[in-house]
Amino acid sequence: MTPTLLTGLVPEAALTAEEFGDVPDAWIFPEEAAVLHRAADRRRREFATVRHCARLALTSLGRPAGPMVPGERGAPSWPEGVVGSMTHCDGYRAAAVSRRIDVAALGIDAEPHAPLPPGLLRRIASPTERAHLTELSRALPALHWDRLFFSAKESVYKAWFPLTGTWLDFREAELVLDPYRQTFRARLLRTGHDDEGRPLHTLHGRWRVGRRLVVTAVAHRVAAAALGGAGAAATAGRR
Repeated sequence: MTPTLLTGLVPEAALTAEEFGDVPDAWIFPEEAAVLHRAADRRRREFATVRHCARLALTSLGRPAGPMVPGERGAPSWPEGVVGSMTHCDGYRAAAVSRRIDVAALGIDAEPHAPLPPGLLRRIASPTERAHLTELSRALPALHWDRLFFSAKESVYKAWFPLTGTWLDFREAELVLDPYRQTFRARLLRTGHDDEGRPLHTLHGRWRVGRRLVVTAVAHRVAAAALGGAGAAATAGRR
């Protein structure tokens, strides 16, 4: 597929698609339209366009692009055996998908590269995290670290929820951003297990700033033991 802002932020097994504006002829299934009966036109357009991105990525993955109806906590439904994530903000819509045998969970988020609204950071960041962001801002003041921090936490949640089916508050993931590797690590302060029963202690992600946007992604990989079975056979079949 054509490279996107997410290329390199997600594993090679994940496919991505993006748009920098709404697609006029983007269509949605009746099941999807049913959840928009009270939505404003702007919401309808972004809803259709981000699903257009998801369908492009699914087609490249060789999977059928059926209805992706928002479920609990707004998480979209995906075809059997597929994991994915969507994001949209002003001027940007994107989706990432992968086969579940390759990647256990994906979370992506995009935000305008601009400061957070006043007061928001104090509500979502611990004193330790705020001190960390202050140090980063002093070292590299050209970046809006508060917005990057917010986006990274959004990506963490989007990967966490499909794995565990439970809520994760902003304060329940303690984040450390690496300004040079353009990575981040989330230490999870809430008990959770992935769909293979493995305890979740940390999630790892990558970030990028470009085109006046902050883009972040989290990928939770399939366990090595699982890859030694069906996953390894599937990988061999793709070569």
